[in-house]
Amino acid sequence: MADDALTDFRREPFTHGDRTHTVLRSGTGPAVIVMAEIPGITPKVAEFARRVRDIGCTVVMPHLFGVAGRDPDPQAHGWTGAAWTGLRAAVQICVSREFTTLAAGRTSPVVTWLRALAAREHERCGGPGVGAVGMCLTGGFALAMATDDRLLAPVLCQPSLPLAVNDRNRSSIDISPDDLRTVQKRCASGLTVLGTRFRGDRLVPDARFAFLREKLGDSFIAVELDDSAANPDGLIRPHSVLTEHLIDEPGQPTRRALDQVLDHFRQRLLDPDSTTAGTGGTG
Repeated sequence: MADDALTDFRREPFTHGDRTHTVLRSGTGPAVIVMAEIPGITPKVAEFARRVRDIGCTVVMPHLFGVAGRDPDPQAHGWTGAAWTGLRAAVQICVSREFTTLAAGRTSPVVTWLRALAAREHERCGGPGVGAVGMCLTGGFALAMATDDRLLAPVLCQPSLPLAVNDRNRSSIDISPDDLRTVQKRCASGLTVLGTRFRGDRLVPDARFAFLREKLGDSFIAVELDDSAANPDGLIRPHSVLTEHLIDEPGQPTRRALDQVLDHFRQRLLDPDSTTAGTGGTG
């Protein structure tokens, strides 16, 4: 692929508290917040967002790090350009106080801003509620956002925080105990949480999905794929189920995972019966 000009997305700032980020919006219908993986809103992340838009949702991508639309593939900008793309995003994350990367049992500060964005988009777009999908670094954000009743369709794609540097981190995810208890109450009332990963992904260890099964029970739907299902042309080891390692062909496991995510949004946001799904948390 090449750089994506993202001309079919409108850009506007959104401010909550002392934080302002640009958001990219496209489509009509209930809102789905799409949070990019490192190194940012790549062309493949944008393509996923368009798939969400095309089922009848307003897709909203917060620009939290990186260069929106830049292709990280060395074929687009050479190896030096690819390294710069990744390094720039990593530096932005490391110096920012919005992301908690190492501490287990903590909700990243940026989630407060994301919850406010979801509330604003629900008021703006209407519908029964809002969806959210996080990827890699942002994967767990969709879970922490689900303390709000308006978040009806959370999707955790390869949730990679906290970094799996020890057993405690491997057996947890980036959400505070209080926030987790609120999400558990919502799950008891009907909320469903979808999670995707490749089984061999060291950034998303088995223990993390085991933790989610333990805490959320049958409300957690795990979509776990063998590494052999990943697109062999991916830039890194099997990791990004819906983007970098997607094989977009009928019958492929990654395509089935993509279709399951889209169906999750359809059922929770576009089906009239979804208006009663997942109530019971805080607004």
